Amino acid sequence: MTTLPNRPNTALLIVDVQNGVVDSSHNRDEVIANINTLLAKARSEAIPVVWIQHSSDELKPDSAPWQYVPELVREATEPLVHKRYGDSFEDTVLESVLAGHGVGRVVVTGAQTDACIRSTLHGAMVRGYDATLVADAHTTEDLTAYGAPAPELVVSHTNLYWSWQEAPGRKGGTVQTAEVAF
Repeated sequence: MTTLPNRPNTALLIVDVQNGVVDSSHNRDEVIANINTLLAKARSEAIPVVWIQHSSDELKPDSAPWQYVPELVREATEPLVHKRYGDSFEDTVLESVLAGHGVGRVVVTGAQTDACIRSTLHGAMVRGYDATLVADAHTTEDLTAYGAPAPELVVSHTNLYWSWQEAPGRKGGTVQTAEVAF
């Protein structure tokens, strides 16, 4: 359904599941386990897996907080996209990586729900991709001290509103890990 011509394939995106991003996140272990389930399924079906890694003043390249969590292991053949903005497409090579694999639909997992996940989902849709959010494979930290809702409410609300997203020739949607079809 994507508006991108000759892009029939789907890719799994694993966004920012880095030590300094998810160490104190809501349902951390369950989310990582679900991502590992999707990772195994994608690999078994020869679905492209693209890893996204954020850098910032708090996430300095090669530092411990910048590293991916040890529970998730990237294979050398799986692309790693470095980014500095919330939207994984913004000023990165993600579009060219996806184009090279003929991808018109992305399945999005990772962190943080209210920042990089939302930005990446919207970035995908405006660029012509179908974008599926895995409802139980994304998370965020507790930012209630800054006026944000509790993390479980952020996750729940994002799942709710993304389940109804669509645009001309493009579709969003939300599914559970067990329901993901690549």
